[in-house]
Amino acid sequence: MGPLFSIITVTWNAANVIAPTLQSVQRQTSSDYEMLIMDGASTDGTLDVVRQASIAGLRIFSEPDKGLYDAMNKGIGRARGQYLIFLNAGDTFAGDTVLARMAELARSNPGVIYGQTQLVDTMGNVVGDRHLMAPKRLTADSFLNGMVVCHQAFAVRRDLAPQYDLQYRYSADYDWCIKVLQQSPANAYAGRVPIISYLAEGMTTRHHRASLWERYRIMCHHYGVARATLRHLSFIPRYLNRRLGGSANRQ
Repeated sequence: MGPLFSIITVTWNAANVIAPTLQSVQRQTSSDYEMLIMDGASTDGTLDVVRQASIAGLRIFSEPDKGLYDAMNKGIGRARGQYLIFLNAGDTFAGDTVLARMAELARSNPGVIYGQTQLVDTMGNVVGDRHLMAPKRLTADSFLNGMVVCHQAFAVRRDLAPQYDLQYRYSADYDWCIKVLQQSPANAYAGRVPIISYLAEGMTTRHHRASLWERYRIMCHHYGVARATLRHLSFIPRYLNRRLGGSANRQ
């Protein structure tokens, strides 16, 4: 029987950001996990940093890939845990008991265990909350409001996990989460205390405009053009408020 959690971390030349991620896994009070490093053939010493961490249950795979989501698909194929957690290089668990809290929720066998996310800088200092808060009740329709749960704070039962659709370069995680929720029988909320600390710069942020266009296409596919268009129009005041307020531009 495999572990309860498979923590999947995709890396490519991440030597300068991976250490906090590894340390946050090491500090977990629950040891019912494996950690998979899906490395895209790094050349900067990433694997040296990973090996020095000496994490129990660590498995390292290093080979060329077709990008982030291709590497994540490989991680799904190699995972042995009941639940999948995608923890990006640079991101961390928001406390030492996160996995223990999630393990308690896993007792009822929900399709998804999810929670809140806080934003941190490169020094690990909390700089604020994510602009979208995870709802107490989560369904597929919740994602009509955007990526309401950060992907890293969205643990999925492995038997429900599809492959990521590689036609989407920046927002395949949005599509993936909707697909999961469409078949999830029940979902468990971890409460208001954040479970993930999200490094305040990422691929989606750097390619924000392209990501938004992909998300619109995904929304049209799952919810219909009319609903997607009307909902995007309703996002305009929220977007302007964030721009004028200078808030962090996150997922």
